[in-house]
This record gives sequence, structure tokens and C-alpha cells, in this order.
Amino acid sequence: MKITELFERGEFVVSAEVGPPKGFHVEHLLEDAKKYLSGISAVNVTDNQSSVMRLGSLAMSKALLDEGLTPIYQLTCRDRNRIALQSDLLSAAMFGIENLLLLTGDHTKLGDHPQAKPVFDLDSVSLIHAVTELERGVDLGGNALVGEPPKFAKGAVVSPCSDSVDAQLAKMERKVRAGVDYFQTQAVFEPEKFIRFMEKAKQFGKPVQVGIIIPKSAGMAKFMNNNVAGIHVPDEMIEELKKDKEKTKAGITGIEIAARIIRECRPYCQGVHIMALGWEDKVPELLKQAGI
Repeated sequence: MKITELFERGEFVVSAEVGPPKGFHVEHLLEDAKKYLSGISAVNVTDNQSSVMRLGSLAMSKALLDEGLTPIYQLTCRDRNRIALQSDLLSAAMFGIENLLLLTGDHTKLGDHPQAKPVFDLDSVSLIHAVTELERGVDLGGNALVGEPPKFAKGAVVSPCSDSVDAQLAKMERKVRAGVDYFQTQAVFEPEKFIRFMEKAKQFGKPVQVGIIIPKSAGMAKFMNNNVAGIHVPDEMIEELKKDKEKTKAGITGIEIAARIIRECRPYCQGVHIMALGWEDKVPELLKQAGI
């Protein structure tokens, strides 16, 4: 099922993210996904996240689909030229994968193969345009596809808590013009900034899922502040994570913080996307505390 159908029905759409393993044995990941994520709307599958080589997102998406889950196939421009990107999109359509999240991707120098040559033949906007063209029945070379064209729910990313709000809104507008159907945001730790952003972004008329990370420690929060663009964990949250180390280590504090953010943001968005980062088992409790 396309998650756009859920948005159209007025449902509050919940997705969570899984990272394929650095290998091809996926049994444990599939079991965890079925155990902890089967009650949500869809499961995002990252595409060599942070430029670290892993099992392909297309294969992992197909494995989740075969287990009865609804995958969101993430596709980045970093590792493929336009021929390979379009080919993989057609492969996804053949497998029955209907939901996409289309990204530019992190640079290879940030990952575990820094010597790898980055491609970036397209960026996220032109990739969205490529999917829109495939849906019209033609490729980027203007050549007709054989048979019925694919139909996808096309997702993209926006950073509502970035220092440059106008730049993010401009990127959002370009993605809308290219044909995007919905947005997921970078992780939000400042609900007031998200709310202000959404007041401006509602002009585009596209559903938005607020991005949520369960903070695991004060050290993790500081790392994100120093290294991840568009994320700022306020000092008071860092102090909250420091207050009871055992409670934080168990994930209790992080869940309380994340649930609070969801509750504050929920009236201003159409869904939530949870980046569990290995804490998939915490997702059911998070949603319970968030009132979802």
C-alpha cells in the first residue's frame, strides 16, 4: 500500500527506520521488525547510511515486503548514475515496492570507504523528477517504457530546524515542483522551531512526518550537535539525559523526551518517522507514551 493513501484518509502515519546489516544474513532483523514494527504504517530501509557499505536497501525492502511489512525504499544519488537509479526504480516497481524516500546522500568521505568515488549524477530534486518521468512512461532520455508505467509514493527530506529556514523552504518548493508526494524531516529536538517551520511549509499542501530520534545519552546528543547539520539538542535535554545515568542507559529518559516531542508536534504534522538507531524494541513504548 502507498502511504499516500493513508495520508489521504486522514490517518496519522507512523514509520520507523531500519538499517540493513553489513552482511547478507537478515533473519534477526526481520524478526525484530515483525515483533516491534508490525503495528506501524511503514518501515524505511536506509541506503548505505552515512556512506557505510551494507546490504542493499532494495533487497532489504523486498525481504520486508515478503514478510508482510510495508517498506519505504530509500534511494540515494551518491552511488549510482541516472541509468542505474532508473533501473533500480523499475526493479522496485517489479517487486511491488510502492513507497520511496529519495535523497542526495552523504558524501563517501564520511563513510568506511572514503577512497570511493562519489557519483552524484543527479541530486534529490532531479531524482524526484526522474521518478515523475518514469510514472509518465518515459525515462530521462525521453525513451518510452514498455507497458504500464510504475506508480510510487514519492518522499523527500527537509530539515525544519536548520539555521537557514528560507533555504529549506526553497528546497522544499523545488521538490514539490518536481513531483514529491510527502516529506519526512530531519530529527527534531526543538518543537517550537518545527511548529514555526510548519506554519510556513503548509503553503505547499504536502503531508509531513516529523522526524524523531530517541536520544541514547548526553554524549550522543553532543555528538549530533557537533556533527549533524540541522539538528540541535537543547542544553536542558542534555542535562535531563545526564541526571539519571541508569535511567538513560535503559532508554527510559530518551523515550520520555521523544514522546514529549511527538505530543508537542503532532497537531502540526501528518505523521511521525522514528529513527530508532538500533532501539527498534523501544518503538512500541515510545508510541504508547506519545498517545499513538
